[in-house]
Order: sequence, then structure tokens, then C-alpha cells
Amino acid sequence: KPLRLIVAFSPGGPTDVLARLVAKRLGDGLGQQVVVENKPGAGGNIAAEMVANAPADGYTLLYNSSSIAISPALFGNETLNPGKIFTPVASVANVPLVLIVNPEVPADTAAGFVKLLKEKPGMLNMGSSGNGTIDHLTSVLFARQTATEFAHVPYKGNAAALPDLLSGRIQFMMSGSLNAFLPYVREGKLKALAVTTAQRVSALPNVPTLAETVAPGFDSGTWQGIVGPAGMAPEVTARLNQAVNDALKDASLKASLDAQGAEPTPGTPAQYGALIKSEYRRWSATIKETGATSN
Repeated sequence: KPLRLIVAFSPGGPTDVLARLVAKRLGDGLGQQVVVENKPGAGGNIAAEMVANAPADGYTLLYNSSSIAISPALFGNETLNPGKIFTPVASVANVPLVLIVNPEVPADTAAGFVKLLKEKPGMLNMGSSGNGTIDHLTSVLFARQTATEFAHVPYKGNAAALPDLLSGRIQFMMSGSLNAFLPYVREGKLKALAVTTAQRVSALPNVPTLAETVAPGFDSGTWQGIVGPAGMAPEVTARLNQAVNDALKDASLKASLDAQGAEPTPGTPAQYGALIKSEYRRWSATIKETGATSN
């Protein structure tokens, strides 16, 4: 019977786009249809709860983003601890966030931008895709490590913030929607100053990392993968993991990942499970320390 791949976000967004590409390749590899179902809401918690409560037979899976490690603490629902309610299947991709500024901002490097923030504490506006999202929380870490201050302006998604960034109503963002912003960067309508992950990204090879410029050791981004309900049989998990890793070798899928600035991250279920647990601890602590909420 067909496999169901649940996506916690609306159709057409960057996570949904990649999920559908992976679903197609996964179906080809397994010789079975993989049907994508969108179940947005509550920061991904609705989809997470749905999959966690499904039969652990491998036929209902969650195409997850890093929200599964953030939303439980953000919404105060520790019963959705991803390390306890899911079977990790496979990591798919790491999607960097990019520090993007309006061209009128008088800084062309990350160091120059940090200097500007220190000269004007709290005066620059940073847009995010919402309270408690990965870009918001990453900006909190950035502010802490660089000893800077700025105003946070939450939007309902990156697409809603883009017009205000282009117009200068907000001065910068740390966005993971590289495919949406990259054309404006190439046209000179926005400036990309740094990426937030430990490594540079192939889509912006000349853009340095925060770690190599202003924040040593800085590493934050959104990651994607596939999990199933807790208690899945090891042989089922292993077969699905192999199919995902095989899919990541597909040239057209790799090209699609490159277009979004995403790096494929093949690996074992155990490696993915370790990442999920470490990220859950990290973001739960950050949310507690900052008092971030979903409102």
C-alpha cells in the first residue's frame, strides 16, 4: 500500500518542495507510491502528534524540519519530546540560514554589520518568520555571542517579510529561504553577508560563515529528515534509511537541494537520532533562557 509522508507545513513552501522531491525518489527506490500530506499548524506539533500516534509499521512517516526539536518547548508540550516519540529514519539535508541585509545598510561584511549594531543598539529591525522559529532563535544566539542588540519583528513566514526587507522597513533577516532571496542578492537588491552554518554553502561560495568572521564556533541552521513512530522494526527502518540515502545520490535531487542552498546529509538512523536529541536539548535550553514563546 502507499506510504504516507506527512509534512508539517503548507504546500509550496521550501520544506514542502524538498519533501515532494524526496518522496518521488523514495517511491522510485522502494517501488511503492509515497503520498505527501500537508498538516500545518502549531509549529509542526499537529503533524508530529499525528505521526507519533500512527501504527509503527513504516507506512506513516514525518518529513520533519528542525521544528520537531523546537516546538515542544516553545508550546510547552514536553510530551512531544522527539527523542522519545519517534524512530529516527534518515537525515536528508542541512539548510543554512543567511544573514541578509537591505542594500542601504552601510555594511558590506559581517564584521562591519556587527560594528553597526553596536553603534546603534536596538535601532535596527530584524525580521523573522515568526516568534520561536529557527531564524528567531538563531538571531538570539547571534546577539548573545556578538554582544549586540536589535529589534525583533516577527512575520507569518519569510514570504511576508520579504517586501519589508526590500523596502527597508526592516534592515535584515537570518533566512533559510535562500531560493526566494537569492535572485535579489544576485540583482544587488539585497546583500548576503554571512551564513550561519559551520561550512560555507555551494550556492554562495564567496559568502563567509559567521564562525570564520565574527562568531567563532557559531553553527546553526535548519535541518530536515524523516522519522516514524516510536517502535518501528529495525529492518523496516534500515530499508527506509537505505532508500533515502540512495535518493540523495540522484543528480536531479542534488541539483534541487543546491538551488535551495541545502546540503545533502546522508547517514544512519543512529546518527540522525543523536542530532535530534542534541538539538532538542540545545533549543529547549535557549527557549527557557530567553523566555521565547509562540505568541
